[in-house]
Amino acid sequence: MTAARPDNRRRAYWLKTLHEWHWVSSAICLIGMILFSVTGFTLNHAGQIEAKPAITKLSGSVDEALRARLEQQLPAAKILKGKAPLPAELQGWIQKNWDVATAGHEAEWSEDEIYLSLPRPGGDAWLRLSLADGEIEYERTDRGWLSYFNDLHKGRNTGAAWSWFIDIFAGAALVFSITGLFILKMHAGNRPFTWPMVGMGLVVPVLLALLFIH
Repeated sequence: MTAARPDNRRRAYWLKTLHEWHWVSSAICLIGMILFSVTGFTLNHAGQIEAKPAITKLSGSVDEALRARLEQQLPAAKILKGKAPLPAELQGWIQKNWDVATAGHEAEWSEDEIYLSLPRPGGDAWLRLSLADGEIEYERTDRGWLSYFNDLHKGRNTGAAWSWFIDIFAGAALVFSITGLFILKMHAGNRPFTWPMVGMGLVVPVLLALLFIH
């Protein structure tokens, strides 16, 4: 009886600790788990879910003075292998006239044009300026909210902040799963179906991969 008491206290301590880590990690990753589960389903059936993209096109021309200043900056861009951000003056023109943010993106500079790709979740966009005549055009493709959330699932063109969120979510989900496994182990003695069910969770995807994925 005396030896059993420390064992029971130790078991109670670890069970309490595991439960605390389990519920905290589940709270952190709960909303993310719902998001990634739903978008996992929509990605798996992407071909069956129709989406009609909305395309926005804008065009205009910059004044001669701005075009000349851009031509003067072309040699500096060439030194950077043709990759350089848009000058602040051009960024301001685009923001003022079209309400399009271009900061933080590198454009491709060539002898006759400046081309800027603006990919984003749920769509794409690009901007092109002709150095010969100052003509500028912008096109944006929006594939809808479903595509937006699917791209969040994949981390496509989502930026550093969302990348950090995915890493933190993955860590919380890993803690949630590992603590859940240990809790199962501690209760398995009174639940004979525990390990067969855990084994099924491993065997079923392995068999499907071996038999049906080529």
